[in-house]
Amino acid sequence: MSVPLVDPLASGTSTGPGAEVPEMSGTDETSGPDFSDPALYLNRELAQIEFNFRVMAQAEDKRNPLLERVRYMCISCTNLDEFFEVRVAVLKHHHAFGDSQPRADAMSISDVLSKIRERTLALVERQYACWNNALLPELAREGIRFLTRSAWTVKQKRWLQGYFRNETLPVLSPLGLDPAHPFPRILNKSLTLAVVLAGKDAFGREGHMALLRAPRSLPRIIRLPDEIADGGTAFVFLSDLLHEFMDELFPGMQVKGSYQFRVTRNSELVVDEEEVENLALALRDELRGRGYAKAVRLEVGSNCPRAITSLLEQNFELSDQDVYLCDGPVNVSRSVAIYDQVDRPDLKFPAFVQRTNATVVQGDSLFTAIRERDILLHHPFESFSTVSELVRQASVDPDVLAIKQTLYRAGNDSQLVDHLVEAARAGKDVTVVVELRARFDEEANLRLANRLQEAGVQVVYGVVGYKTHAKMMLIVRRESGGLRRYVHLSTGNYHQITSRIYTDFGLMTADREIGEDAHLLFLQLSGLGPIIKLKHLLHSPFTLHGALMDKIKRETAHARAGKPARIIAKINALNEPAVIKTLYAASCAGVSIDLIVRGACTLRPGIPGVSENIRVRSIVGRFLEHSRVYWFQNEDAPEIYCSSADWLDRNLLRRVETCFPIRDPRLATRVFKESLQNYLADNTQAWLLESDGSYTRVTPGDEKPYSAQLALLKKLCS
Repeated sequence: MSVPLVDPLASGTSTGPGAEVPEMSGTDETSGPDFSDPALYLNRELAQIEFNFRVMAQAEDKRNPLLERVRYMCISCTNLDEFFEVRVAVLKHHHAFGDSQPRADAMSISDVLSKIRERTLALVERQYACWNNALLPELAREGIRFLTRSAWTVKQKRWLQGYFRNETLPVLSPLGLDPAHPFPRILNKSLTLAVVLAGKDAFGREGHMALLRAPRSLPRIIRLPDEIADGGTAFVFLSDLLHEFMDELFPGMQVKGSYQFRVTRNSELVVDEEEVENLALALRDELRGRGYAKAVRLEVGSNCPRAITSLLEQNFELSDQDVYLCDGPVNVSRSVAIYDQVDRPDLKFPAFVQRTNATVVQGDSLFTAIRERDILLHHPFESFSTVSELVRQASVDPDVLAIKQTLYRAGNDSQLVDHLVEAARAGKDVTVVVELRARFDEEANLRLANRLQEAGVQVVYGVVGYKTHAKMMLIVRRESGGLRRYVHLSTGNYHQITSRIYTDFGLMTADREIGEDAHLLFLQLSGLGPIIKLKHLLHSPFTLHGALMDKIKRETAHARAGKPARIIAKINALNEPAVIKTLYAASCAGVSIDLIVRGACTLRPGIPGVSENIRVRSIVGRFLEHSRVYWFQNEDAPEIYCSSADWLDRNLLRRVETCFPIRDPRLATRVFKESLQNYLADNTQAWLLESDGSYTRVTPGDEKPYSAQLALLKKLCS
C-alpha cells in the first residue's frame, strides 16, 4: 500500500517495523533509549549495496521497456564497479593498516567485508541470471541478438574473421609469460584473456601461457552488417571474437584454451593537500597511476580453470574471497552500447520534451524576469537551457561586470562553459571555483581548469581539505540605483547531460540578502577570510549541520508541547550519527517523520520506542532522484529548503555545501507538492525500508497506481 497524499500541516501515517527488531541496550524507564546503541544503526556500505538490488529489480520488471531494462542491469554493474573501486578499496586499506575509526554500527571491517562478499555474490548471480534467462531471450524475440560463436553462420564467421584481421589484430599485443616476460601490469577494469598454449614458437621457446589485453580503443560490442544479420540486428562481444580467432595470434602453436578476466583496482586518489605546493600538478601525477593501483576484486569467466584463477590471485595479491565468477562476459555492462545503436523507440521510455522557460522562448531578458519574481526550475522536466541562457545573456550584456560560479561536474561539451569563456574574453571579471577532486571527473576538471585559465578566467581550486560540492552562480550587474546581484542556486551540478536524467531543483533570484550571502560565500572560497555570518543561506562545514539539528530539535519541542510537529526530507543518503540520534529523539517525542532516501540509509525505522514515528522510502524510477529538499512544519510557519548536501557526515562536516530557503510562498508550495507530497504518494516505484535493513516494494493494492515521476512528466512536459 502507498502512503497517502499529505497536507503540509497534517501528521503522517506509520508503517510497522521489520521482521527483526534490534535488541536495545542500556535502556530503562527513567533514562529512555540509548541512541548510541550500535543495534540502532545499519552499516553504510551494506546499505549502499542494497540500492543496486533495487536497480536490478527495475531490470527484472517486465513493465519497463526492454532496452531500458538492459540499461538498468548495466547501471547496477557499473555501480558495483564503483563500489569496489572506492568503498571496498577504502575498507581494505583500513583493514590492512588498522587505522579505521569505529562507525555507529560498530561492525568490524572483517565482518563488513564478509557481508559485502555475501551480498555481492547474490547480486552478481541476479545480474547474470537476468541477462542470460530474461534479457537475451527477450531481445532475440525482438530481433536483437547477441550471437555466440556456436551460432555464427558461415557468412557471419567469414565477415567476423575479416573484421578481426583488419580492425582488431593490428592493435593487439599478446604477451607470453616466461622469465623474460613477467606478469604485466593490467589496467583497471580492462578486458584481458589468459591463454593456455602448447608447442614451440619460432625461437624454440616452449609454450605455456600468454596474456592478451584488449586495448581501450577497441569497441567491446561489434554490430554485424544488416545484410548478414539474418534479419533484425546482431551483435558480437569482443571477447567472443578474440576467443574464436586467438590461434591467429600464435601461429604454429596450439591454443588449448582462453579465459577472460577483469581486475578492479583502488581508484580513490590520495593527495596530501597540506604538503603539496600545487594541487593541480599533484593530482595530475596521482592520476597517472590510478589505473594500476592495488587490486580489490577479480572477475573471471565461470569456465576458468582453478589453476589459472590461482595464478591470477597470486599476481594481483588477492584471495579466494576477492574472486567473482561470471556466467557470461566479465564486462557484461558494455552491452549498454546497444541502447544507442538500436533504433527502437518502442523498446525505450517514451520521449518527452522538456519545458523551456517562457522568457527564454520569447527571447526576453532573464534579468528582467528574475527581478520581477524568483524563477524555479525542476529538472529534468524543465530544461537546463534556462541556466545556460542566463550565462549567455550575462556574457554579452555590457552592464554585467562579473560572473562567479562553482563547477563540480560540468561535462565535456558544456555550453555554459563556452559562455563563461566568452564572458572572460569580453573583458568581464569571471571567477570559477573548479573542484578538481570530483571523483572520476578529476582529469576532465583539470582540462576544464586549463581551458578557463587560458581564456582569462580566474580559477580557484576550492579549500584545502574540503571538497567544494556547492552549486551556485553569482552575476553582478550595473543597473539604475547601483549594482544588483543575480543568483542561481541548485541541488545538482551544472551538467547539461545529467540535467536530462537527474531530478534537481534550481532557483534564480535577485533577492538582495541572498545575493549578499552568495557574495560572502564566494569571498570565503577564493580568499582567506574568517568565518562569515549569513542571513539566509546555510553552509557546510559551518552552519548547516547545527541548523539542521536545531530545526529537528524545534519540532521535538513542539511535539512535547502538544503542537503539530512534522519533518519531511528528500535526500540521496543518510548516515550522520548525530542527525540520526536527533531524529530518534524527535520520533520518541511524537514528531512524524518521513524520509525519502534514494540510496544508503543507516537509520533503522519502525523500532518501537525509538523510531516508530519514522518512515523511510526509496524511489527508483526512470530518472535518478538527486534533489535534496528539507521541510519542517515549524508550527504554523513551515520552512522549506533545497540543498546540495545529503545528510552524510562528509557533506555536513567535511565539504563546502549550500542550503537555500525557498522564500517565495508560491514556489515553496510548488517544491513541497512536487518533491515531497508527490513522492510520498508513489505506489509503483517506491520501496519501504524495514527496521532489519531490508526493503519492501510498495504495491498499489486496491488503490489507483501512481508514479511520482510520471505525474511530473504529465504536469510539466505535456
